[in-house]
Amino acid sequence: MSHPAFLSLDGLDGAGKSTQCRLLADWLRTGGHGVTTCTDPGGTPLGAQLRSLVLHYRPEIDRMCEALLFMASRAQLLAEVIRPALASGNIVLSDRFLLANIVYQGHAGGLDVERLWEVGRFAAGGLEPDLTIVLDLPPEQAAQRRGRPTDRIEKRDVAYHARLRQGFLAEARRRPERIRVVDAGLPIEVVQQAIRREITSVLGIKGE
Repeated sequence: MSHPAFLSLDGLDGAGKSTQCRLLADWLRTGGHGVTTCTDPGGTPLGAQLRSLVLHYRPEIDRMCEALLFMASRAQLLAEVIRPALASGNIVLSDRFLLANIVYQGHAGGLDVERLWEVGRFAAGGLEPDLTIVLDLPPEQAAQRRGRPTDRIEKRDVAYHARLRQGFLAEARRRPERIRVVDAGLPIEVVQQAIRREITSVLGIKGE
């Protein structure tokens, strides 16, 4: 069964994106779909180097530089992975995409949100996910769930992480046709069912 589509999952670190991406990919494959999964930033050899640079570089990176490094990684991911997969008829499932730039460097980091959308769309050649699912979770719960050493961005203060959450919710309110919110505080299986319902409702994609 071929039903090309571009999906992304986003939200705070610790909200369960990786787990939900894996479960969603399994469900779609069981339903007969070809699925390509990827991680943004990263997903290519060059992208992995850029991701490591952004997350672990010391001292602090300028916010605009940070945003552009993420966009550079994304441009390579699009060229190497996403566009070829879509051209072959696969469903692409990305762990984060441009929305993360808008929220992390814009809403929480102070850069102009509209300009970030403009530059981000240019860097992506105009390609956006057909649907983005935001996994919503209070920052304190997300921090408890991470259970690993924090990177440079995760170490930022509580106010920054509160702005992140509000930024994701604000963008979902602005673009409900492309961004849907799912409560990530529920049990894993319940969250997955909610994601599947959104994908089926908006894009008509079904698994088994």
